[in-house]
Amino acid sequence: MKLAILFGGASYEHEISIVSAITVKEKLSRFELSFIFCDQDHKFYLIDGTKMKAVTFSRGEHRKMPQIFLTNGGFEQRGLFGSKKHEMPILNLIHGGDGEDGSIASLMDFFHIPFIGPRKEASMLSFDKHYTKWLAASLDVKTLSYEILRKEEKREIATAYPFIVKPARLGSSIGVSIVRDASELDYALDVAFEFDNVLLIEPFINGVKEYNLAGFSARGEITYSIVEEPQKAEFLDFEKKYLDFSRSGNVEAAAVSEALVAQLRESFAKIYLPLFEGALIRCDFFEIDGEVYLNEVNPIPGSMANYLFEDFSAAIHKLLASLPQKKSIRVNYDYIHSISQAKGK
Repeated sequence: MKLAILFGGASYEHEISIVSAITVKEKLSRFELSFIFCDQDHKFYLIDGTKMKAVTFSRGEHRKMPQIFLTNGGFEQRGLFGSKKHEMPILNLIHGGDGEDGSIASLMDFFHIPFIGPRKEASMLSFDKHYTKWLAASLDVKTLSYEILRKEEKREIATAYPFIVKPARLGSSIGVSIVRDASELDYALDVAFEFDNVLLIEPFINGVKEYNLAGFSARGEITYSIVEEPQKAEFLDFEKKYLDFSRSGNVEAAAVSEALVAQLRESFAKIYLPLFEGALIRCDFFEIDGEVYLNEVNPIPGSMANYLFEDFSAAIHKLLASLPQKKSIRVNYDYIHSISQAKGK
């Protein structure tokens, strides 16, 4: 089966996306893979699979490879003696801006290209952590209490110390800090505001139990991954998550009760259906006093959370066979014809 991995993008997580694509390449060896790189100027390049190495991009060697252009149904490679069309489903593996903010989803829909990834509405509600809180509340999924701080506002925070500061529209723990007392506040806010004008403030709970669960819907049912308990000191910082994105070996399932697994799956299903159909997502949860709380939604998880599935290749194959179909609208100009006939023209 043909599949193109789309990666790169103009975002703070550009390099993370490259690492993810290289990792997923090895996990999907049963597919007939193509690789499409989107650079920071939004130019698309068809990458030779043998050149799928980080240095190919850091050294700018991708610019020597064929540039391709979006066209109806796929991508077009233009040459002096004609053009070649590349038509295959796309795996959207662009993290952060472009990939997760709805830009790529809109392009794929506009050009009628089938793709794995969050659709426009899902992207908008999961890219901004503030909107994700609203989504969870509307679905009766618990989250931690929070407050929003904007760059132009006075730096007054009601949440008690310690708390965690997060850019509202960024992943990979970039710009995230734990603030334990007032002496650390300004620095943490300055760092976070370098990446976003809107911040999310949440209480920091030391030693809280955290669990990750990935999954997707296909053929009318949700396929769940194992439940993972990530190993962390206080929280997964950027360096730990960078290594996490390159994971390809399977991890052990967390030693948790069936009742907790059921709770996690129930919350996951509430978030997933029907908004995220067509995507493989990972939800990160907290467990506090036996209750499950949504921490965040990863609409395009690092390396597609391949390590949480026993047979990741089979999972992608199953998802590809059940992508949502966008309704095609045919324009026949009946209204204009009827007006013209009424006017005798």
